Amino acid sequence: MPRPAVDPQRAAATKSLRREAGRWLKARREDAGLTQAEVAEQVGLRYYTFVSQVESGVGRVPIESQGAWAEALGLDPTDFARTLLRYYEPELFRLLFGEDAPAAVAAGT
Repeated sequence: MPRPAVDPQRAAATKSLRREAGRWLKARREDAGLTQAEVAEQVGLRYYTFVSQVESGVGRVPIESQGAWAEALGLDPTDFARTLLRYYEPELFRLLFGEDAPAAVAAGT
């Protein structure tokens, strides 16, 4: 079965949400008084540049390391995962929690 064509609006919304998630993560890191290198070390990353990629919206925090990221940032793991789910998978977030997706998804941007 062929894959459906990529919807440009959906792709733009995903990109926007990743950037928002990155800004949120950067703010939490700064609130914790940590550098990108310190976060990378605490979560077991070889290179701090991955933290930079996540904060810029290019990458995303892998599910299997979300608990370690939450701990490094001094955040509740459940709240941390729920927040990232809202940014990374807004439709799944809506289905699970019945709450609206972030503004970028609702606006289709």
